[in-house]
Parts: sequence; structure tokens; C-alpha cells
Amino acid sequence: MIYLTDMLDKRILEQLFRRNYSEMNHLARVLLGDDGEAEDVVQDIFLRVADSDIPPKNDSYLLIAVRNACLNKIRQMQLHERVKSLLPIEDEADLQPIDKHLERLDDITAFVDAQLEEPHHSIFRLRFYEDLTISEIARRLGLNPNTTYKYLAQSIQQIRNHFKR
Repeated sequence: MIYLTDMLDKRILEQLFRRNYSEMNHLARVLLGDDGEAEDVVQDIFLRVADSDIPPKNDSYLLIAVRNACLNKIRQMQLHERVKSLLPIEDEADLQPIDKHLERLDDITAFVDAQLEEPHHSIFRLRFYEDLTISEIARRLGLNPNTTYKYLAQSIQQIRNHFKR
């Protein structure tokens, strides 16, 4: 009995895939402008559908899911660029030997551990040590994503100010 249910689920998923894949992929490519990112988004959606117990009621659900996933991806990329712009790469630092870079990272880590107060400390560590997104950090700490971003920006500014001296 379980085997038949699994086969039915696989057939339904295969039909959804065949009917909608090219349109979903096209929409994702248009929104993201990157074939690889578009492919990842569409695959993630089909994985979520496959993991779900209930298949989508109609095909438009899949296109809405693509649109929403692409908008989230765009927001994430924009946020990444905003944070990256807060930490510009200096030409002098690029020319330093690797041991100087490691020493600088150790200094930053010591500063973060000693000087950043909560929730700045946790947000900074989750973002740069555990590589979580702002949304993931906000969910984990029970904060608003905008507040989380603001705290992260403040932390980065404190670090920059400290090491400019």
C-alpha cells in the first residue's frame, strides 16, 4: 500500500515537473538574470513540493512560488551587497602577507568577543562565523530582520572605528 502511494506521488511530481519546468525556469531566469541561480530556485521548489504531503492544487502555485523565491533571492543579494559595501577592501590590506591577514582576523575576533554587547555579539558571530543569512539570524534570535541588519551594521561600524585608530 505504501509503495503504491509513493508511486502515485512520484507520478504526480513527474507530471508537475513536465508541465511546468520550462515556464518556471524561464520566469526565474528573467527575474534573476542568472541561469544557475534560476535552476537552483526551481529545483528547490520541486524539492519542497516533493517533501510535502499535499501536491499543489494548481500549476499557478508553482509560478507564484518561483516569483516569491526569486524575490527573496534578490533581497538576499541586495542585503549582501549592502553589508559588503560597509566593509570595503583596502588595497594595502590586499598586499599584506597571509600571516598579517590571520593576525588581523585574530584581532577582530578578540575585539568582537571582548567589546561587542548583546545582541550585536550574537548577530555578528551568527553572520560571519556560522554564515547565516539576516533572515535566519532574525528567526533564531526572535528579532525583526531590519533590526537585525541595523545591529549588524552597527557592529561592523564599531569594528571599523576601532581598527582605524
